[in-house]
This record gives sequence, C-alpha cells and structure tokens, in this order.
Amino acid sequence: MMRLTKTSLKPYLVIALGCFIMTVSMNLFLIPFKLAPGGVSGLSTVIYYVIHGAIPVGMLMLFFNVPLFLTGYKSRGRQFVIRSLFGAVLLSLLIDATSPFFNWLINEYFIKFDKSMATPDLLLNAIVGGLIMGIGLGMVLKEDATTGGTDLAAAILKKLSPKFSMGQYLLFLDGSVIVFATLAFRSVKLGLYAALSLYIGSKTIDAFLEGMNFAKSLMIISEQSEQIAHRLLHDVDRGVTGLKGIGMYSRQDKTVLLCVVKREEITIVKDIVKDCDPNAFVLLSDVREVLGEGFMPLHPKP
Repeated sequence: MMRLTKTSLKPYLVIALGCFIMTVSMNLFLIPFKLAPGGVSGLSTVIYYVIHGAIPVGMLMLFFNVPLFLTGYKSRGRQFVIRSLFGAVLLSLLIDATSPFFNWLINEYFIKFDKSMATPDLLLNAIVGGLIMGIGLGMVLKEDATTGGTDLAAAILKKLSPKFSMGQYLLFLDGSVIVFATLAFRSVKLGLYAALSLYIGSKTIDAFLEGMNFAKSLMIISEQSEQIAHRLLHDVDRGVTGLKGIGMYSRQDKTVLLCVVKREEITIVKDIVKDCDPNAFVLLSDVREVLGEGFMPLHPKP
C-alpha cells in the first residue's frame, strides 16, 4: 500500500515542482517585462497588459485552457487530463498568488541591490526565462501531463503524429502568439526577444525529454576488423557488434563494426583505428541518449 501511494503521488509532486519552476520564470523574468514567448501564458500576458491588469494572468490562462482540456480528454484519456488539469490549475494559482512577492522582490531587492537592474536587460531575461521555463515544462511533460495551453495542443498533435518533436510543435503553435504580442505592444524588439525565449525554451524541452546523456556512434569498415574489434573490447572496454556487409564496388564480403562510446573516448578509438588500419573508413555520428550496459540503465534499480 505504501509503495502504491508513493508511486501514485510521485507524478503529481514532479508536476508541482515543474509548475513552481515555471512560475519563477514567468513572474521573475517574463511577465513583468512584457515578454510573451507564445502559448496561453503569452497570450494571457498580452491581454493582461491590454486590459491594464483588470484580470490576473493566471485567471486568464484558466479561461483559455477550458476548450483545450475538452479536446485533450477525447484525444488522450482520463489520466492525462487529470494530471494536466492539476498542472494547469496549480500553475495559474501559483502565478497569481506569488505575483506580489516577485514584484516586491524585483522592485525592493534586486533594483536596490543592483542599480543597473532599474533598466531591464531584455536579452538576459529572455534567455534565462526561456531556459527556466523549458526545464519546468519539461518536467511536467515527462510525467505525461501538460499545464494546458499550446503545450496541451502540442501533446495532442504529438500523439496523433509523432513525426515532429514536442519542442517543434510548440515552436509552430506559439509563433502566432508572438506575432500578436508584437502587434499589441507595438514593439518588434519585444517580439524578437519573446521569439528568442521561445526558441531556448523549446530546445530545453527537447533536451530534457530526449535525454542529455550524449554519446558517439561509430561504424568502422576495415580489412582489419578483427584486430580493431579486439582492441576496442580490451583497451576501451566497449562492446562491439559486427554487421555483415558487401562492398558494392569490389563485391567482397565485409564486416562493419558498430560501437557506441562516450565523448571522451573518441580520441582513443580514433588512435586505435589509425594504428590498426590507416585506410579504414570511419563514420562518426551523434547519439542523443544511450541506454544499456556501460551507460544509463534501461530500467532504474528498485
């Protein structure tokens, strides 16, 4: 029973933490400086300033999210919508509840501590705000949930057509919001900074969801494949797989070596190949994430 409770509560705790991180980004770096990097949060920020703060940003976000949740329920199912509803409501409440504190922090502490902050650095705010927003939203998305808005629409599209990544879908959907913000604020500068923040956020989401355990994949074609494989197995302690191939010009059978190594091992592998066969053909490519023996475990230990 205790394990079941912890398992069922963990996603909501992660979502709550992600929402808090997003709140810091929005209330400290984005909303106070009219940066609207797409999404329902960006749309709500623009309208908030247009109506001179008559309705808080969080309440506006909830209002715009209702039709998206109705669509999400039909497309993704009950668990997804419950978690997403929890995230959206919590994020809206956190934004409105902590807004006075962050405004006080900016005006009474940061500006007094650093006089240069009286003139906001929009570039710095856009970069840091987008980075923090991407981390928080990535945590939420990793738990099969969203906070509503265009990330909910992106999650639905990702489910229907996985051809593009979550970050790419968000980039496409949020572009129109940035255009609207540019027109509403009559500032191309603010629009460009918002676009930069959106781009950084989308790349951060992709890195968070797809993994940051980068490695290198090598395919080696050589007449000395046995010797090279032996050196890789014993000197680098990396597994090697021999793939059967045919040289289409010579029509001779060849063994293609496939090996995945860490970035810091690339120089060692190159030296081994060069030492065994200077005429070898080596194909080197990036690998986003590697799961299995010698890298990250495929299943976490209980």
